[in-house]
Amino acid sequence: MSYKTIVVHLDTSRRAHPRLEIALRLAKHFGAHLTGVFALFSPDPRSLYVMAGTASYYATHEQLRAERRGALERLFHAELSRAGVAGEWVAVDQSASLAVPHRGRCADLIIAGQDDPDDPESYVGNYFPENLVMSAGRPVLLVPNASSVTSPGGHVMVGWDGSREATRAVHDALPFMRTARLTTIVAVNGARRETGPRLPGADIAAVIARHGIKVEVKDVEAGPAASVGDTLLSEAAGLGADLLVMGAYGHARWQELVMGGATRTVLQSMTVPVLMSH
Repeated sequence: MSYKTIVVHLDTSRRAHPRLEIALRLAKHFGAHLTGVFALFSPDPRSLYVMAGTASYYATHEQLRAERRGALERLFHAELSRAGVAGEWVAVDQSASLAVPHRGRCADLIIAGQDDPDDPESYVGNYFPENLVMSAGRPVLLVPNASSVTSPGGHVMVGWDGSREATRAVHDALPFMRTARLTTIVAVNGARRETGPRLPGADIAAVIARHGIKVEVKDVEAGPAASVGDTLLSEAAGLGADLLVMGAYGHARWQELVMGGATRTVLQSMTVPVLMSH
């Protein structure tokens, strides 16, 4: 298995360009077709009439968005040509929360961004990254807002707990691991879902090694005040990993999406790209 079709979500946020650069590098690396899905949050213009002057603001804002969209589309095609990558630009009027999962279900990998509360243009829907991971049915590579990583996958770190979600994430990330210089399996608190005398993570490490992948195993304890998510991020920084792989946990409760503790922490505080599978 390899990633031969990659979908990247693009918008008018500050981080759209760096996200596109990562997508292009990965498409080039894996010989993949790259689809750029341009999708925004567009409020009903009528809602802006409730305050004086908002109608003119909306018109100005729409013009600015159109200019950014045009610049990004030109950059997308130019960079595809420069990198020798096959691809297509798809602009949709549908909300990103619906359009990106729909397009992503016919891809091997989806690339999207982390929520950025400091950039209103990054908002494309409530809990967009969480809903994407939970609904797409494909692995999602989330690019953090603050990170120096431009080409993830040199040192892959796997957050392992023996669960179905973690198992899915490991196998979804095998294309990254095959070309990585090292993969480290990190089991927090003895990977409590596993039983037996063997080192936690040893069995899945053996499976990975049979693919010809260099893999190591590390068992760590979360401190009394540290969460599993914080421990994983700390270990990734300490190991110098440039890609964190983990399962995503969550469920719908009425109209609320409830994420697991480690998943929620990593989504909020990630400092390296994170590949999540559900």
